[in-house]
Amino acid sequence: MSGAAPRIQLVRDATFAHLDPDGGITGTRGAVPDGLFVRDARHLSRWLLTVDGAAPAVLSPVDPAGACVLTPEGTRDAPPAYTVFRQQAVAAGEFTDTLRLVSNSADPLVAEVVVAADADFADTFELRADERAYPKPGAERSVRRTGDGVEFGYRRADWHARTTVSASPAPDDVRGTDLVWRLRLEPHGEAELRLTVTAHPHGGPQLAAEPVRGGEHGLRDAPDDLDKACAQGLSDLDLLTIAVPGLDGEPVSVPAAGVPWFLTLFGRDSLLTSYFMLPYRPALAAGTLSALAAVQGREYDAFRGEQPGRIVHETRRGELAHFGQVPYGRYYGTIDATPLFLVLLHAHYEATKDPDLADRLEAHARSAVDWMLGDGGLREHGYLVYEPDPNGLVNQNWKDSAGAICFKDGAQAEGPIAVCEVQGYAYDALRRTARLAAEVWRGPELARELDGLADALRERFARDFWLDEDDFPALALDGAGRRVDALASDAGHLLWSGILDEDRARRVGRRLLEPDFFSGWAIRTLAAGQRPYHPLSYHRGSAWPHDNGVIALGLARHGLRDELRRLASGLVDAAARHGYRLPEVLGGYARAAAARPVPYPHSCSPQAWAAATPWALRTALTTAGR
Repeated sequence: MSGAAPRIQLVRDATFAHLDPDGGITGTRGAVPDGLFVRDARHLSRWLLTVDGAAPAVLSPVDPAGACVLTPEGTRDAPPAYTVFRQQAVAAGEFTDTLRLVSNSADPLVAEVVVAADADFADTFELRADERAYPKPGAERSVRRTGDGVEFGYRRADWHARTTVSASPAPDDVRGTDLVWRLRLEPHGEAELRLTVTAHPHGGPQLAAEPVRGGEHGLRDAPDDLDKACAQGLSDLDLLTIAVPGLDGEPVSVPAAGVPWFLTLFGRDSLLTSYFMLPYRPALAAGTLSALAAVQGREYDAFRGEQPGRIVHETRRGELAHFGQVPYGRYYGTIDATPLFLVLLHAHYEATKDPDLADRLEAHARSAVDWMLGDGGLREHGYLVYEPDPNGLVNQNWKDSAGAICFKDGAQAEGPIAVCEVQGYAYDALRRTARLAAEVWRGPELARELDGLADALRERFARDFWLDEDDFPALALDGAGRRVDALASDAGHLLWSGILDEDRARRVGRRLLEPDFFSGWAIRTLAAGQRPYHPLSYHRGSAWPHDNGVIALGLARHGLRDELRRLASGLVDAAARHGYRLPEVLGGYARAAAARPVPYPHSCSPQAWAAATPWALRTALTTAGR
């Protein structure tokens, strides 16, 4: 990688480019590969600029807007003859690279510009750091020169993808896959070269999403740091919003989870992001609900965890998913997306006072309730439960990393596992769906049944999950019915869902703001001082903004204003020290240990539910009367 600056990501409309500081792409693999990516495929794996036979020097590295400044090599006594002002951008399935060469010379000159291109069409699952190899029998790559550039092709059985590179002006020469120009510059004159890379993914072109922006400029200029964080969050959500098929095949706009790995529809992430934004951008919730209803489970498929009525965890449209080499084409390994679907459906009706979407999705909602009662485990086990998936995720709540659902001694719970926050979601889903049945679907009998189920779940939960010695809820129940006794942030979600009685909820809320939980920036996923705690663990001591956003809404629900203000202040201060963009995850170190939040090394940024968290804080503070 050129220079010392980090790589830059450009993202929009389900398309992202990961670039070196000079705007180049070298085809790296591992945790953060570079390239142009569309639908889980790398459509550009090499993009290297040389001027007059050498890589240019970087005067100003690529910034978040895609601009950089380069020059040919020069010295103090012989400064560069010209300067290259480079501007790069992405849109739906497209990457543009504009080179403006400005002469610094009093004499005419000719600059030789070469762009070396290639496309390996690697699936993102191939590029990850685990270095798994996937066979690709019969795969063929091709290269074809065109009138204004070059075309790369890839074919494997019925899978076909292309990448075209076109240029204006057309190249003077093409050497293999190197595009060559000899640009004449008049004294102190300039010349411009515009290159367009277009991805043609399998299945048709990538569509543009409806924008979610509007009004953020006034917020960005406001003196309040929360306003600035909201403005940045809205801009990031605009970048992460993608177009996917809705219930009737129509394109709908939904928040993708994040880059680099999760630029796709994610059940849990898209639902919670849409919930956070519901008072401000209700169309996101409508799109998310329609898209998830379109891929709701219809049959039993053990490989991908599909069951009738179950809401999907994630969808993928890449080559490996297409050929069944990974289960993620439509993967259903989540225990919480189904109740959250029902929560958001009622919340949308409640916020908009418009029953049309709830009417349209009545059958899907009833099917989701049936899944919770049946395959989800409510009738058999009394709770929503999951077993580790040998093909996919060991844990299927939001803390889905191995070892995240653990006892105080660090031992991983074994299934079937009932995680505490998911029971709260189930309780809320039953209550809210009962309201839809009574008010929209004209089903008073169903409403009474669901309210009765919610009452019984609340009573069971109070009896089975409470740790008397800690005065706190257990993280989970394991397959033997034992309380998984690690003290974890999941308990804060119970305040949001309303499954705890008022007295216990207030005690839990206050406990979460004690120093072993609250770092000064945010509430940790696991309280410090326990054996499994690690401040840089993904789910066992780090702090997640979205987790804190849910907790903030719960604190507001129960009138814990002082605790809410402390939490919101810490999160907003953390955002201010990250350019008002909250990352996906923060290290769990105490605020006293460092002047700014310690970054988690593998955090996605931008990330949708982190981007929406300032808006959840705004809602919580408004609800609580600040």
